[in-house]
Amino acid sequence: MRKKILIIVYSLMSAVLVQGQELQARLTVMTSKISTQVDKKVFQTLQTALTNFLNSRRWTNDVVQPSEKIECNFLLNIDQDLGNNLYKAKLTIQSARPIYNTTYDSPIMNFIDDNVTFRYVEFQPIEFNENRVQGNDPLAANITAVLAFYVNIILGLDYDSFAIRGGDLYFQKAWNIVNNAPEGGDIGGWKSFESLRNRYWLAENFNNNRFALLHDAIYSYYRLGMDIFYENEEGGRTGILNCLNFLNTINTENPNSMALQFFFQGKSNELVKVFSKAKDDQKTKARELLTKLDITNATAYKEIK
Repeated sequence: MRKKILIIVYSLMSAVLVQGQELQARLTVMTSKISTQVDKKVFQTLQTALTNFLNSRRWTNDVVQPSEKIECNFLLNIDQDLGNNLYKAKLTIQSARPIYNTTYDSPIMNFIDDNVTFRYVEFQPIEFNENRVQGNDPLAANITAVLAFYVNIILGLDYDSFAIRGGDLYFQKAWNIVNNAPEGGDIGGWKSFESLRNRYWLAENFNNNRFALLHDAIYSYYRLGMDIFYENEEGGRTGILNCLNFLNTINTENPNSMALQFFFQGKSNELVKVFSKAKDDQKTKARELLTKLDITNATAYKEIK
């Protein structure tokens, strides 16, 4: 079922790609905001080490064929050198899902985490133990904890898109990382009180029964919607409308939730195209739901007419 997934290429960036286990991940470290006095070779070493970490580690117990690997992108943009080998960065995470019987890849995750602080000394071991997430040095362990967290979110989304509640195990693993995350004065993103939009709330939403319909929505969008769109456009749109109805119910019961905003990131162009040739009643319903649920992209959805 899997076809080659689109790799989003960042201009003027070099990246290391290594064959591995469940993932085919491209990780890029950007340092344009760091002083030219800092030895940039350290970050090239970091890029290679983190790419190997993502691709060489076994994240599931499943046997994965090369064509089934999940292609994904991680952009680690280092904003500040805090001294003592300590850095503050933003992490962009993107993954897509191949759509059955096509060469098209549908975005499934497009998220920016702007609170990643970590320590890195060149050639230090890149390690992660899900039974001891803190490691020996919480600041050094934080970068692998963050990456492992998002790998499990990627896996959860991917498995959910092929089977109802198929991603539960990986969302639970992400929640375990949150509950055992590194702690320290410079470390953030893991606590409920720090923000309403962070790793804590993302994992909480995916594991909370109040958001159970979110898993149905993911399955309906991809397996009952996008996957059948090529052979049956009407049926595909129905599946995606059902997804939007599930999300509307979630929004009514849990307004302004992180999970809902997370779901829509990167999907507006795709949704406009899906409904651009729909029947008038479907266009009206889709436009009504989308402008309500995804306020950030409300202007784009007005093109559905």
